[in-house]
Amino acid sequence: MTSGELAFEEPSTLFADLIIPVPIPRLFTYRVPKTLNEKIRTGQRVIVPFGKKKIVTGIIFSVHENPPKDYEAKSILELLDESEVIYPQQFKLYQWIADYYLCTLGEVMIAALPSGLKLSSESKVQINPNFDPDHTSFEFSEKEWVLLHRLQKSSLSYTEVTTLLNSKNIYTLLRSLVGKMAIILYEEIKEKYKPKTEKHVRLVPEYVKKKSLENLFEALSAKPKQEEVILLYLQEVPAFSHPELNQRGMAKSTLLAKEISPAAYASLVKAKILEEFEIAVPRFGFEDPEQVSPLLLSEKQQVARNEVLSGLNEKGTVLLHGVTGSGKTEIYIDLIKRALDGGNQVLYLLPEIALTTQIVFRLKKIFGGTMGVYHSKFSDNERVEVWNGILSGRFKLVVGVRSSIFLPFDNLGLIIVDEEHDSSYKQHEPAPRYHARDVAMVMAQIHHAKVIVGSATPSVESFYHAQAGRYQLVTLTDRFGEAQLPDIVFADLVKERKRKTMKGEFTSLLVNEIKESLSRKEQVILFQNRRGYSPMVECEDCGWIPKCINCSVSLTYHQYRHAMICHYCGYKEDMPSQCPTCSSKRIKSLGYGTEKLEEELKLYFPDARIQRMDLDTTRSKSGYETIINSFEKGETDILVGTQMVTKGLDFDKVNLVGVFDADRMMHFPDFRSYEKAFQLITQVSGRSGRREKKGKVVIQTSNPEHPLFTFVVNHNVSGFIQEQLNDRQEFFYPPFSRLIGVTIKHTNKTVANDIANRLSDQLAKNEKGIKIVGPGEPMISKIRNEFLMSILIKIGRDQGKLGGIKKQLFDIAENLKEIKEFRNAKIIFDVDPA
Repeated sequence: MTSGELAFEEPSTLFADLIIPVPIPRLFTYRVPKTLNEKIRTGQRVIVPFGKKKIVTGIIFSVHENPPKDYEAKSILELLDESEVIYPQQFKLYQWIADYYLCTLGEVMIAALPSGLKLSSESKVQINPNFDPDHTSFEFSEKEWVLLHRLQKSSLSYTEVTTLLNSKNIYTLLRSLVGKMAIILYEEIKEKYKPKTEKHVRLVPEYVKKKSLENLFEALSAKPKQEEVILLYLQEVPAFSHPELNQRGMAKSTLLAKEISPAAYASLVKAKILEEFEIAVPRFGFEDPEQVSPLLLSEKQQVARNEVLSGLNEKGTVLLHGVTGSGKTEIYIDLIKRALDGGNQVLYLLPEIALTTQIVFRLKKIFGGTMGVYHSKFSDNERVEVWNGILSGRFKLVVGVRSSIFLPFDNLGLIIVDEEHDSSYKQHEPAPRYHARDVAMVMAQIHHAKVIVGSATPSVESFYHAQAGRYQLVTLTDRFGEAQLPDIVFADLVKERKRKTMKGEFTSLLVNEIKESLSRKEQVILFQNRRGYSPMVECEDCGWIPKCINCSVSLTYHQYRHAMICHYCGYKEDMPSQCPTCSSKRIKSLGYGTEKLEEELKLYFPDARIQRMDLDTTRSKSGYETIINSFEKGETDILVGTQMVTKGLDFDKVNLVGVFDADRMMHFPDFRSYEKAFQLITQVSGRSGRREKKGKVVIQTSNPEHPLFTFVVNHNVSGFIQEQLNDRQEFFYPPFSRLIGVTIKHTNKTVANDIANRLSDQLAKNEKGIKIVGPGEPMISKIRNEFLMSILIKIGRDQGKLGGIKKQLFDIAENLKEIKEFRNAKIIFDVDPA
């Protein structure tokens, strides 16, 4: 090289470690194309080949210059984002979730990213039905024409397009054809985010001039209907005085709603006087905050609010224990305002979608368009819009269910976990089997945020942490305003059956109370924590009971479908007209669910307007909202439902609550059964008498003298929790130990037993200071044709030991799956089972 020549440095070869959405415990290294060296960074999404045929979306975990040692790195196909969609704080959280809950980063990614942010090779390409190759103004390359001619026959997968064009990088070509409106990526619409668009209309720019506009009106003087359209447009959009407003124009639907002539409008568009175009609009119609009266806290609420602020400053976490109807939500709103005014983001967690309906209605009046809502009933596109809204800074407050913990916050100041006791915060299937309340605590550490956990019936663990001084305990012992806690009475099932005063599943006491409430134009809520018509049916002559062919459970009868359904795998059979074993026609239903109660109510109260709220009636996106709005407006007299009706709902006219099957809730074989029963009964009781008039609760039970009911009647939450703590300390259950549940699944029962015994024996041999319960068959020992074996591991609260035991478990499971006959087994870990 001579002194006059310039030296150009060869760009270095970069590699990226990616999280791939597969349950494999490792990162995958890919080569970065040199054209992307300056653009690529952690937290972006990329498209990469995976395996022989698949193409998946990966997230860049790190970028470096070290090639993998044991395989040749494939190249990244395409970079999807200009900037990161996941921040370093989320990576820390994802890693913690994977480590703590014994799963992989890939499984965390699957749970974390909305489907709309993931693209797979299953996407299909088809010709656009509106594409006419003989009448197009676009130019096409040779490869584009090859693909378009082939698509005239049938649609193709991405892999088939790659083979047809003999090119690995087809994404630029596909994007070009989409832009030319020649093809549709029709599964991409389902899986990848598409902004919602709205058709707008505006004056063609050449008419936004004084002389041109005068000439236009002169030309339209003989066409009064067209002239009227232009005048109405200019009333809404002052295009002449503010030409920039004409750029956005107005919604076509708004203009057409002004009773103009559609034919006149169409003529103006055809004459190129008006032009139509599309703009992206938000899917959430929250406008600016309404001018609502300032939030006025009562004296007791102000005291509690100040104690919460003091506790947050001192300990970072506060347990707000307020009786039902004490006004915890008003305190939350006050604290949210303070956090937002300080420039922080806020996450408000709720356990159920049903609960978000009422609270969102209240919050949107106050916080307007700065609030996003995030839950599973939303479409993929709606969830992506919330995700992007947080990234852009549009949403400062998010109200959502447990999956909201994965959202990309970067300036989180406050997390509120409302109804923190609720088991819906625990994810059961699939992995990661996390508990959102516990993850929220880790989020707070990562973001240096504050946490409020609130409930009328705190979990035993949270109350214990408050007693131990880890959380600040703040209590609200009185209902807001003049409201009083309801009276609780018991309907003795044993006595009523002896006296033969039962009406179906209803005691005479409950029937009479319902009659009186309806006569006073009050509303009633009835709680039965079992959906369907009847949990099982039986032949009265031979005792035949229909069972699921895939699971070791009886089929539940659903009358509205006239079918028997398995609630575990979905298997369905028609209700037989006669017994398949003995041909008897005497087939009866045993037990009852919400559907049967609804039917009986219609018999006993034919004039009452009755609604049912359970999984079957709320499957649609607006199912919850429709039922709750109807009840709130007084269009429903009696609402019968599962535990959805117990959670934080606030209705003015409810003065009677009936509780069915309390005994079954208490005697379920689970160490938390008393706690869950107490919480459910107390919570549903709290729906009654939330205004001036005192409410009433009727609990149907065969054992009114049961000690648990004493705590319920006296609203003695702390006394109940203290008794539970004493029992759990004696039997070494949380919070005095940590639990890890292990479930082994296999289609061969002997293999499942063998794996369970080997795993248990090896763990007991390696770890001496733990207690292992099992292995044994769980109560339901077969689901979806797989046999189950369970192990429960009890560990002291030594964090170091917990990490070591988890590693042992993971290693033992991986080694067992290396054995040929065990390869198809599933070994599932559930840390802190709820």
